[in-house]
Amino acid sequence: MAAPFVDTAKITVRSGNGGNGVVSFHREKYVAAGGPDGGDGGRGGNVVVTVDDHMSTLMDFRYKRKYTAANGTDGGGKRCTGRNGADLVLRVPRGTIIRDAATQEIIHDMSDDAPFILCRGGRGGWGNQHFATPTRQVPRFAKAGYPGESREVVLELKLLADVGLVGFPNVGKSTLLSVVSRAQPKIANYHFTTLFPNLGVVYVEEGVSFVMADIPGIIEGAADGAGLGHDFLRHIDRCRLLIHVVDVSGSEGRDPVEDFEAINAELKQYSPELASRKMIVAANKTDIMADPALLDKFRAHVEGLGLELFEISAAAHQGTRELVKKAAQELAQLPPVAVYEPTYVERPPEVDTSGEVSIEKYDDTWVVEPDDWGPIATTGYSCITITSCTPIGISDHRIVVRGVLDEIFDYTRDFDFIAHVSEEETLS
Repeated sequence: MAAPFVDTAKITVRSGNGGNGVVSFHREKYVAAGGPDGGDGGRGGNVVVTVDDHMSTLMDFRYKRKYTAANGTDGGGKRCTGRNGADLVLRVPRGTIIRDAATQEIIHDMSDDAPFILCRGGRGGWGNQHFATPTRQVPRFAKAGYPGESREVVLELKLLADVGLVGFPNVGKSTLLSVVSRAQPKIANYHFTTLFPNLGVVYVEEGVSFVMADIPGIIEGAADGAGLGHDFLRHIDRCRLLIHVVDVSGSEGRDPVEDFEAINAELKQYSPELASRKMIVAANKTDIMADPALLDKFRAHVEGLGLELFEISAAAHQGTRELVKKAAQELAQLPPVAVYEPTYVERPPEVDTSGEVSIEKYDDTWVVEPDDWGPIATTGYSCITITSCTPIGISDHRIVVRGVLDEIFDYTRDFDFIAHVSEEETLS
């Protein structure tokens, strides 16, 4: 049994946390008072998405939904920097779109070969070697590593193809694809033989070729879930040209004009932009046509809309060569395959304002201390002191530690930390 075709997946990814800086002092024989030599923490691993042309579905993401990169290790003594966390590489088929799960905004379109960093690893914390000053020669604190980023995203596969085949089921789309390319889709004389998209490369002449996509047939009422619905129309969203295949044989007692308009109505309901694409109409199964009047009526209707109609018989290889040549001519004048621009806008993190923060001033020193250190227990700090600094409007202790103070900490060193001290340092 063939593996199911999976073209959407919802996953949670998280980059690695940065390692903590370490508090350490140089210890050497005959050196009475070695200075601080605590090393920095390593960077957390990134979550990287890359294109794999050997993949055709998102099947790998069907059962595993959570992915986490490695954390950076803590720094060491003797100015030793911690090891960086290994990057986590996620491989996806070409044409996969990464969306934010909450807003459905596009984060990135994986259509080229360039890898994309979906979540950046947290920076490593600074060791106490960075905080030595002429007046503070024995800093007994270090900076904790930054946490990694976490995202919930939706992977959506939109096949990269130049030409898309549309039409009712069993009108000969798969047969046409098999005739004009080397693709081998399943072909049978019953509806919904094709259950997932197929791609084929159509060779026209030396240096001229294009990719054609065959999707499961859509029927009237697909928007309401009839048949297979509109689930697979996303795979022709990028197509520059549509070939509308219509059965004009009358073998099933259907009216070609009604079928043509019904499919166009479904395309408009799914996407008006897709329905407005350049279209060529292929009247298929002309070799078994029972009533030529149906073809004449259909031709008059199509040409009245300003469209070009080709009489073909895919099974008998009649008219297919002319059809692909016309498609190649149209493609030469059309813009390239669409690449979706990112629409995602980074939002600031939600602030928990439920905690209480006490702010006290001692001379020119401001001491900021929350009543509950649980939300920031990972920082390793028991108190934060700011010196030579104007008062700051503080609404949440988490923002204080990870936002305002860390920003100040990076660019100025004119304040003190009272941090948890390791047993090694305490003994020293």
